[in-house]
Amino acid sequence: MMRLDGGRNGKTTRMIACHVFGHRYRFSVQGRVMAWDCGRCGRPGGSKMYDTEEHALAYATAFDREDSADLGRRAPLLGMFPLRIAHAVRRRSRG
Repeated sequence: MMRLDGGRNGKTTRMIACHVFGHRYRFSVQGRVMAWDCGRCGRPGGSKMYDTEEHALAYATAFDREDSADLGRRAPLLGMFPLRIAHAVRRRSRG
């Protein structure tokens, strides 16, 4: 029987999360090589070599961000559609 609490280190729980939600890749740089692996279960993702260390660092920095950092500043179009319709109806009824 598989324990959902993950035993001592919680690895089983992280593996289930990766299976359900997908891996959460984290990016790192060593010289000109950018590498990525899963931040939850530790599964290696891959690596890529760039021409310069600056390019590798720039790409790793751009890719290694959490979407929750922008939460509230950008909203999905379909999620905001009813609100946009309501605002349009109010504007139209006012003038």
